[in-house]
Amino acid sequence: MGIVNTTPDSFSGDGLLDPKEAIERGLRLTREGADLLDVGGESTRPGHQPVAAAQELRRVLPVIEELAARAGVPVSIDTSKLEVAQAAADAGARVINDVWGLRQEPRLAELAAERELGLVVMHNQAGTHYNDLVGEVIESLAESVALATRAGVAQERVIVDPGIGFGKTWEQNLVLLRRLGELQRLGQPILVGTSRKSFIGKLLDGAPPADRLEGTAATVAAAVLRGADVVRVHDVKEMLSVVRVAMALR
Repeated sequence: MGIVNTTPDSFSGDGLLDPKEAIERGLRLTREGADLLDVGGESTRPGHQPVAAAQELRRVLPVIEELAARAGVPVSIDTSKLEVAQAAADAGARVINDVWGLRQEPRLAELAAERELGLVVMHNQAGTHYNDLVGEVIESLAESVALATRAGVAQERVIVDPGIGFGKTWEQNLVLLRRLGELQRLGQPILVGTSRKSFIGKLLDGAPPADRLEGTAATVAAAVLRGADVVRVHDVKEMLSVVRVAMALR
């Protein structure tokens, strides 16, 4: 899954407000081997400024329309807003990527069912307190899957994401990656997004996002070896090589 950010405040510094530049980035990522493009118009980094639905739509719709028509791979909309997801689906998006796992807007599941869209449900929470980190993440994701299927989403269309970097400390992120295989008990495809995230910088003496390529590669390999089916990345060309080798070793 290649990342196409249309925000000015992306933590990774890759946000592109010019639709033409964002479209070209998406097309380049598909040429490099992306199987899916994830378009987002609101940053979800810690401390981000919320964006109104109208502004989010102005950012993402031109990009989704062009990529859906030209990229040759499915396009995902990264949003937790029903209005944005509806318009994105009208524009050609085939997947909804909800970083709140249907907890903020459960009607996203009804939309996914009605339009026969794929649905990514991510674990997220306010704060980082857990009594049983992995157990609670699995339980929460199971509830999100149940919300989706009760709304009519076909079970095979639901993808689970443990939410690396969301409501977790850097140490908790490492625990989740080490124990990622336990999520397979959910019986759903697993998506993992570690690309350029701050816990990698923490491990690499404060390296900025642009200098986290090798660290990202290590986490992508670890995720694939532990059962990840989809990895969400900025650097598709490099990570495709990592995935191919890791899959051969799995």
